[in-house]
Amino acid sequence: MRTPFFPAFRARLAALGRRTARQLRQNTLEQLTKHLADLIPAPLLSSADEGANSRGRIYSLRLTCECFFWQMLQFNTACREVVRQVQTLARLQGWGAVDEGNLHSHDLRLLRQLWDALKTGDILLGDRAYGDYVTLAGGPRQGVDVVARLHQRRTVDFRKARRLGHHDGLFVWRKGEQQSTILSPEEWAALPEEIEVRIVRFTAACRGFRSQRITLVTTLLDAQAYPAAELIALYARRWRLELCLRDVKTTLGLETLRCQSPAMVRKELLAGLIAHNLIRCVMVEAARVEEAQLERLSFKGAVDALRQFSGALAQARTGKLKRDLWQDLLSTLARDLVLQRGAKEIGHTRKS
Repeated sequence: MRTPFFPAFRARLAALGRRTARQLRQNTLEQLTKHLADLIPAPLLSSADEGANSRGRIYSLRLTCECFFWQMLQFNTACREVVRQVQTLARLQGWGAVDEGNLHSHDLRLLRQLWDALKTGDILLGDRAYGDYVTLAGGPRQGVDVVARLHQRRTVDFRKARRLGHHDGLFVWRKGEQQSTILSPEEWAALPEEIEVRIVRFTAACRGFRSQRITLVTTLLDAQAYPAAELIALYARRWRLELCLRDVKTTLGLETLRCQSPAMVRKELLAGLIAHNLIRCVMVEAARVEEAQLERLSFKGAVDALRQFSGALAQARTGKLKRDLWQDLLSTLARDLVLQRGAKEIGHTRKS
């Protein structure tokens, strides 16, 4: 048996013979873990009492290594099959069910945990995951309104709506027969049998790009108090927040945290967020002093400029020179503008 990446195992695995190797390939993950128990010393991949690798979790360092070995022995095996092996192993070992996770339901479950933090008069702004019956029915009961993008599985026929304007109307949604997986039977029974929602459709157009049709659903039913144009502008602000998250993750390098203990990860994350807020404060100052549009200032340009100007500011010996450098920095930030992104930021819209 060739083991080019694990030369230390070659002699021990070769002693098993070809027949044993074929048997290993037919083993389940549970059976393979028993074979590896003698090959891999227990202290080598055991959990530590504190620090790195001390957190209790199903996918421990040892189990991850065993999954890696099992997948190597199986030709053309997807990672999904490894997860299925772990699910069965968890049941056999009495660990309980292992949820592999689902982005849609996961977001909604997190929202349920944060639901009590919302206050009367708040407006929940979200993407397609939040344009569901549970969120739209539960929000007004707590005095919270919802503006979200309509889920792609729902079809809209404005001929059946109580029209408020062109592609702007009120619809009646009825509770489905199948209970939501994020609610208990009591919470599901407490939801109303039907709700009235408002649906607005518009087209985001940008020269040089394909037009994009976007449909919003909301509990803000009064067209006079909440015009469609304001709902569209509100949704555009949500995309702006997505760009801010990109600034935090990509530009500041917080996409991958390098610390290994939970306490140090929190400190690393907080340090990055503090740096992000300080950079934003400088951008606000530049927009105010130079009378520039804050939304068009480049965050990446601000990071680059601060990195270069900070050295010169530290070397400046007089207060006047520091003030001149600071003014030059603000002027530089105000001139470093990003282009209007049109369709992605929904800068130009038309009702369709």
